[in-house]
Amino acid sequence: MKEPSLYINSCGLINALGSTRKTVLENLIAGNTSGVVPWDIQVQDKTVYVGQISEPLPEVPARLAQFDCRNNQLILSALEQIDTEVEALKGRYASDRIAIVLGSSTSGILEGENALEEKTKSGQFPAAFDYRQQEIGTLAIFLREYLGLTGLAYTVSTACSSSAKVFANARRLLNSDMCDAVIVGGSDSLCRLTLNGFSSLESVSAGRCQPMSANRDGINIGEAAALFIVTREPSEIALLGVGESSDAHHMSAPHPQGVGAIQAMRAALDEAGLASSEVSYINMHGTATPLNDAMESIAIEQVFGLETPVSSTKPLVGHTLGAAGATEVGFCWLLLSEENPDGRLPPHIWDGMVDGKIPEINLVKSEENIAISSGTAFLSNSFAFGGNNASVIIGRI
Repeated sequence: MKEPSLYINSCGLINALGSTRKTVLENLIAGNTSGVVPWDIQVQDKTVYVGQISEPLPEVPARLAQFDCRNNQLILSALEQIDTEVEALKGRYASDRIAIVLGSSTSGILEGENALEEKTKSGQFPAAFDYRQQEIGTLAIFLREYLGLTGLAYTVSTACSSSAKVFANARRLLNSDMCDAVIVGGSDSLCRLTLNGFSSLESVSAGRCQPMSANRDGINIGEAAALFIVTREPSEIALLGVGESSDAHHMSAPHPQGVGAIQAMRAALDEAGLASSEVSYINMHGTATPLNDAMESIAIEQVFGLETPVSSTKPLVGHTLGAAGATEVGFCWLLLSEENPDGRLPPHIWDGMVDGKIPEINLVKSEENIAISSGTAFLSNSFAFGGNNASVIIGRI
């Protein structure tokens, strides 16, 4: 392992597993799927399962009413968990030296849908609707305004790799001395557009998703938010490497041999200065679509072999799209931290029906654990439409 230069100083997250780090970690290692539930809105006359957040969310302040949407409420919930660290950060650095880079694919589309429905009925948009609620860039700009910062703030939107790529953006900003700290993460909220779009692609599961199963038939979509602080200040967890690739194989289908996935994982290993045998766990992209799981298992076998423990956490929270990368890096952060003293790993939840047509990688079983110490490294994969791929490696220091 190379000597790390960047560290992930804190983590806050909310998803179908819970709204505190403690609750999320407990439900993660227990393999709790109770947050993936039938949605109360039918999609193309079908009932679909979603990873839904049931906890009450913070209100957007009246002074920022133009940014009022569920997506921004989710990011505020994640922020609440690290607000002490963020305030300390603001005390150490000038407001223009703290950057914000977030990932999203939905922004405030839900509010746009509701506003359009009202206009269809009444002929007018609701008075509270503001177009900025649904702009893709809203998330980062809102958080900058909320925190009273003046530095760089932008949103990455590359579908399902959006909030994994923010870690590469943070690395570039810090290494080029454009800032002293970067608040990174992502947020995506449930909306009709996303569910109907994936349903039209025949990519939504008829029930709870079954990653790697011979019976897998598609994804469950979820909502989530996660936030981190990345700086040069040493802490328990380091950002070791980020690998990016764009194989551009197809608009919506992954390269069948995982060419881009392999490139991303190897690039992350190279940057971290790690051999593949030095990665102790992989959080798979693991969407439960036939093509994704086939290519990812091929890619993992080629880079890591068949022994490295792997699991998909999508059955626990759904596929949180633009928030998936940050959410799953957040899972790895929790698993590596002192909050997980027994080294428990998240079990791979499925029906156990092996697909003999794809490599039989080492899926984590219930109550499996590993020894976690200085130098332990985990990798998280995020693969998106258009062959836009990102792999993130973090490690205990």
